Amino acid sequence: MKLQNEINKRRTFGIISHPDAGKTTLTEKLLLFGGAIQEAGAVKSNKAKKGATSDFMEIERQRGISVATSVLAFEYKDIKINILDTPGHKDFAEDTFRTLTAVDSVIVVIDVAKGVEEQTEKLVEVCRMRNIPIIVFINKLDREGKDAFDLLDEIEQKLHLKVTPLSYPIGMGYDFKGIYNIWEQNINLFTGDPRKDIEETIEVTDINNPELDDLIGSDAANTLRDELELVQGVYPDFDQEAYKAAKLQPVFFGSALNNFGVRELLDCFIDIAPTPLPKESETRIVSPEEDNFTGFVFKIHANMDPKHRDRLAFVKIVSGIFKRNVPYLHVRQNKKLRFSSPNAFFAEKKEIVENSFPGDIVGLHDTGNFKIGDTLTEGELLNYKGIPSFSPEHFRYINNADPMKSKQLEKGIDQLMDEGVAQLFRLNLNNRKIIGTVGALQYEVIQYRLEHEYGAKCTYENINVHKACWVEPEDEKNEEFADFKRVKSKFLATDKRGQLVFLADSPFSLQMTQQKYPSIKFHFTSEF
Repeated sequence: MKLQNEINKRRTFGIISHPDAGKTTLTEKLLLFGGAIQEAGAVKSNKAKKGATSDFMEIERQRGISVATSVLAFEYKDIKINILDTPGHKDFAEDTFRTLTAVDSVIVVIDVAKGVEEQTEKLVEVCRMRNIPIIVFINKLDREGKDAFDLLDEIEQKLHLKVTPLSYPIGMGYDFKGIYNIWEQNINLFTGDPRKDIEETIEVTDINNPELDDLIGSDAANTLRDELELVQGVYPDFDQEAYKAAKLQPVFFGSALNNFGVRELLDCFIDIAPTPLPKESETRIVSPEEDNFTGFVFKIHANMDPKHRDRLAFVKIVSGIFKRNVPYLHVRQNKKLRFSSPNAFFAEKKEIVENSFPGDIVGLHDTGNFKIGDTLTEGELLNYKGIPSFSPEHFRYINNADPMKSKQLEKGIDQLMDEGVAQLFRLNLNNRKIIGTVGALQYEVIQYRLEHEYGAKCTYENINVHKACWVEPEDEKNEEFADFKRVKSKFLATDKRGQLVFLADSPFSLQMTQQKYPSIKFHFTSEF
């Protein structure tokens, strides 16, 4: 019974968006409501050097963007909420894709002025592929932006979602008066005073009541009535089952910076969002209610505290209860490990926990045992699937700039690649190391972290690679595969797991190779 109660109390979700849509600010305001922080650190104000609570790496503070996914937990109205705040910048998309394997639902943040942007489209596509329930939060209503109906149309067309507004703005920008909460049938008036923790809420069960005119002015009241009538006529009624099945997406409006519309979002979220869900493994579907513990590593982060050189593996608990100091089976290595100080998170602050339940994220101190995608169980041989590496888009040779520090460089590259920051390929011909990343900004991050965390310096050298493809031969002993390895020897490398990779130098050469060797499959993700 205890396990079921704990499962019912939990909501684990990710926040995704294009950079600058206000994702990290929204995360902070959610924490503010949960009483987890007393005061929000505005992300942009570098002068105050406060920095957002969830951006804890030095390079994030310098640039004002989120580079790594951070995990934050807090309680609100007896519900335990686990937020995974993800990087919005496309150069760090792979971290975000992996994080989406660990969430049960998602909040998508959209900027009212910019509408749906390219990165949002990519991330929502991943959510749709995985059938993750989505809530949309349209942010920055205190600024001039697009008309609410135009935005809702754009979300439906570009993101291929079926939306239903659960709150609706009264005016926008300079005329912004507040929000009508369709879900709770009340009005939240906007005073524009960010120091207020919570704006006043006035219950309005009947929008035709003349009191509404006194509150917001008769022009705004009449416009609101007309628009709400249109909303009811055009959009479907909210249906919780359709939302959980990822067939209907509720939409909220607000301004995270002004702490406005956030409480409505949070209150509705804890009512409707799914509790921890079953997860598919390679052998069966595992339900959270099962007695035996299982979980998987979706992220590894080295040097969360540079003074201690620590390395944490983030584990999402899928079923059963994870207990401190109990030996669990590391399935890939087939050995038992026990963890004396498993951590729960609040950005970089960590607390040791005795027990954790399905939906929770636990940080385990790691001496190099874990890779992304590893599974922990109480003994069952079980592997969770769906944490692939994607084919990188940028490739460079990495060279040692300080021969005295070659050990540190080796260790640094090794650990950063385990984190999934980028991918390492070694050329079969001469063993030179090539780093492949999703975005060019990753190279700066790697260089910065190698120097500041490992004391090693590196330089890069360009290499002409169009695509990395994982190679799967029909038969490793046949002549076609031997011929392929001979002819393409200078384009072949192995990845960190020892899998064979073909580095095609152009789209044409890839196409010709595929035609010439039909019995060999070329994959663009490492999981096949």
